[in-house]
Amino acid sequence: MKKHVLLLAGLLGLLATACGEKNQSAQTSIPAVSVMTVAPSNAEFSNSYPATLKGKTDIDIRPQVTGFITKVHVDEGQHVKKGQTLFTIDQVQFQAAVDQAAANVNSAKTAVSTAQITEQNKRMLLDKNIISNTEWQLAANQLDQAKAALTQAEAALVTARKNLAYTTVTAPSDGVVGTIPNREGSLASPSSVEPLTTISDNSEVYAYFSLTEKDLLQLVDGGASSVDAAVKALPEVQLQLADGTLYPVKGRVATVSGVIDNSTGAASARALFNNPSGMLRSGNTGQIIIPRISENAIVIPQKATFERQDLRYVYTLNDSNITVTTPITVQPYDDGRNFVVTSGLQPGDRIVTEGVGVSIRSAGQPVQPKAE
Repeated sequence: MKKHVLLLAGLLGLLATACGEKNQSAQTSIPAVSVMTVAPSNAEFSNSYPATLKGKTDIDIRPQVTGFITKVHVDEGQHVKKGQTLFTIDQVQFQAAVDQAAANVNSAKTAVSTAQITEQNKRMLLDKNIISNTEWQLAANQLDQAKAALTQAEAALVTARKNLAYTTVTAPSDGVVGTIPNREGSLASPSSVEPLTTISDNSEVYAYFSLTEKDLLQLVDGGASSVDAAVKALPEVQLQLADGTLYPVKGRVATVSGVIDNSTGAASARALFNNPSGMLRSGNTGQIIIPRISENAIVIPQKATFERQDLRYVYTLNDSNITVTTPITVQPYDDGRNFVVTSGLQPGDRIVTEGVGVSIRSAGQPVQPKAE
């Protein structure tokens, strides 16, 4: 009898152990995954675009007359003021032309004076009926010719003086001197391919970049606003320099072209930056960073989402911690890590943020939530 009791006790112990292991196995088969409760927050994403910098004005300096350069008054990279002398072109021939034109003016004035005296004498004789009207008329015509010759001589003098003035090449605006390919002794000509130099006004700098057709549609919210209104509503932008650092002064997008280039499928845009230190120069490159700010937005990790047939989903949890496949839509721009949800989720919803597509593969799956 005692043996039967011991046998029964052993069987009960084995049964209890098996049940415990079964319960433990069932418990451990439910995956423990990170879960977040969605709530509104402010999100700031950004898009970057390659950009080329140019001064507010880049003026090619070209000679107005042909001659040899006798003096270069500035050097490359030098800051100059409007009206400052940059180059001097050989003035000898132009000064001679001025002298010749001035002499021609004096000669023409003398001819006018002589013709006036002759005309006056002829008029007096005509009034006394000593000469015919035709003779006086000839004298009057000669006076008119002398006056016309004087006008031509004076015009030639103006031109000669202007050409002489052109031999002193001055800066048309404040700015920085660019490359100077030709030095003293080089022939300067208006027909030369290369300019004498370029004066760049770098007090403000334009950053030129391109927006794709998709970018433009996003900018105007699918046609909900005009391009001008959308540009004005854009926040301040930043400039990332070639070495990866951010330029300390923020700028604004100034214009967006209304024409899309058929060859590139993009429209030209321009951002304006103040350049008080002169750090930025024409020809620099960088990246324009345009922030996208969303207020009271629902932001979720990209790893919490999955796609099926071009639709995006997340796994939400019901009150029993069972997964539910929930379709969502997101904004077209992101930061590479997170999405801004535009529909499909409400504040307070719980979503699975770990193991999506690995340990969590379908709806109706129980999980053990754990905080991220």
